[in-house]
Formats: sequence, structure tokens, C-alpha cells
Amino acid sequence: MSLFTLPPDAAVFYQTVYQLVARIPVGKVATYGQLARLLAYPPGIDPRVYDILSARWVGGAMANCPDNLPWHRVVNSQGRVSPRPGAQKQQELLVADGVKFKPNGAIDLRVYGWDGQ
Repeated sequence: MSLFTLPPDAAVFYQTVYQLVARIPVGKVATYGQLARLLAYPPGIDPRVYDILSARWVGGAMANCPDNLPWHRVVNSQGRVSPRPGAQKQQELLVADGVKFKPNGAIDLRVYGWDGQ
């Protein structure tokens, strides 16, 4: 197992991610990397290391998120639903939120991307 598989104090990091995800409004999406950039660097982590690992750490948080979060509003950097179990449900929930997918299966992040405010 890699030294940096989990962020230091993963429970605190995950909780911070969840607070941010809860703010993503209906009809908008955010990427794993975008969420990572909106978070403060964890204490004791070199910012260069954080920049490399943080999107994966956000992904780890999302893989363990509570059911009451709008988890479906977090997509990959290409504006796509990541292929995994639950991907079809995620796409259905996004469509129900009013998000439209392009013919290539991506979401236009310029239209549907959340600005973090």
C-alpha cells in the first residue's frame, strides 16, 4: 500500500469534501480535481504532493460518501460519468437534474460546471 493512498486524517478530509459536495446545486456538476482545488491543503502535506494526489483522494471520499449527498454531481475531468457500477444511475440522476449529455457522452462543463460559489 502506498504511503499516500489516503490523505492524512482521512475522516476530516472526507468530511470537508462532503460539505463541499453538498453545496453543488441542482443542474450543475463539479469534477474531482475541481473539488480538490477548492479545498485547503491538509497540514503537513507538500502542496506539490497534494496537487498530484488530491483528485484521487476526493474520489476515495466520494466512493465512501453518505447516501444523502448529491454524489451524482461529481464527474471526471472530461465531464464524463466514470465507468463503474452505478454509472447508469448517476447519468439518470444527472438527467433528472436537467443536465444534458452531448452525443459523445460528455457534459459540457462550460454550461453545467459549478463555479464553486
